[in-house]
Amino acid sequence: MLFRQLEPRTARTSAEVIKFALWPFAVMTVLNRVFIKAINGFITDDYRPVYNASFEFLNGRPLYTADFSSVDPHYLYYPSGTLLIAPVAVIEYELSRWLFIALNAAAILIAWYLLLRLFKFGLGSIAAPALLLAMFASETVTNTLVFTNVNGCLLLAELVFLHLLLKRRDLWAGVALGLSIAVKPTLAPLLLLAAVRGQWKVFITALGVPVALTAIAWPLSADPEKFFTRVVPYLAETRDYFNSSIGGNGAYYGLPHWLILLTQGLMAAIVAVTLWLLWRYYRHDELFFVTTFSGVLLTASFLLLSLGQMYYSMMLFPFLMSVVLRNSVLRNWPAWLAIFGFMTYDKWLSDRWQSVGRTLEYLRVTFGWGLLLIVVFCVLGDRYLAARREGRLQFGIDPVWLSNAPRGATPAVTARAAAHDEDQVAPEEPVEDREPALK
Repeated sequence: MLFRQLEPRTARTSAEVIKFALWPFAVMTVLNRVFIKAINGFITDDYRPVYNASFEFLNGRPLYTADFSSVDPHYLYYPSGTLLIAPVAVIEYELSRWLFIALNAAAILIAWYLLLRLFKFGLGSIAAPALLLAMFASETVTNTLVFTNVNGCLLLAELVFLHLLLKRRDLWAGVALGLSIAVKPTLAPLLLLAAVRGQWKVFITALGVPVALTAIAWPLSADPEKFFTRVVPYLAETRDYFNSSIGGNGAYYGLPHWLILLTQGLMAAIVAVTLWLLWRYYRHDELFFVTTFSGVLLTASFLLLSLGQMYYSMMLFPFLMSVVLRNSVLRNWPAWLAIFGFMTYDKWLSDRWQSVGRTLEYLRVTFGWGLLLIVVFCVLGDRYLAARREGRLQFGIDPVWLSNAPRGATPAVTARAAAHDEDQVAPEEPVEDREPALK
């Protein structure tokens, strides 16, 4: 029974066969990342400074004493984050680390399920094992678990925030975002998403939660003021190691400061135009708008701010999943070449061609983020110019044939729709999104 081949009536489609084959790969990859790679650890240990600072906090001793001239991981959390994470030091280090790995793995798995539901997929769809395999095979999930970082919890906070934002439950959406900001500011740019949607109540709890936690933590900490006098100035600097932002790689390769600023300015202009096009023409297509706008916004923050690390890319999973939407900006090979750059776990360091290999490894993330932003800009720009040329800007900028293409349609299906509808007039009312074809 266990090894019985799928019966013909069961294997009715290639999708069923692929789904049947993907689940073992996905499950075994999860087990490998959690119980082998993560438990083994690596020379980079993001958890040790967090554990040590939590221990000092519980014992009433100073926290912000790191030597910032070293390249070792430093403790950089807010006082509010310290308050939230301090219980990890109640037990001994190794068991605490294992439990923290389990916490982040569980958070990623819950986020995986919420991501499926966000796009109306179920556990019985082919998307379930495919997404699970893709997530746990990526560098961002693998190194989050191996380095024992908190990013898995931040991803869960992002998915909860997006779900609640789309349901217009603004105060609770703000709580989810506020808890993440209380630990790390990675998701803080998403406040702009709430602002452009006019969901101002999000700000009440998104800012109120970290402020309240800071007020509680302040009298309990021995040196909370040093976070602002020592840590904040350090965070404002652009370091030239373990930093894939434009500024970080520019500093590492010794580029002139004016060239770094010019590159940042050009990319910021591309991002600004992209966000305007999304707001102007897609804000009523809520799922597409929320996932694409947030993806562009977060990618820009990784690339343009003082610190961008490869495993921050975990926060882009909702954006990447938008490829299943009929009007996705990611249905082209340059977009996935870019995604390969910052998502793959492959290393490009070469023993034979050391200089070339080192350059490929150090720049692939920066180029990946940058290329992704350029691709989105070009796709939307091309749609805008075509719509203006054809005199249909008042109907939106999607090509006419996209109105009748289902969300999960293959390129062949969309090509046939394009051939059929190329001479038709754009509909005045948006066509409701249908269920994905992947089942």
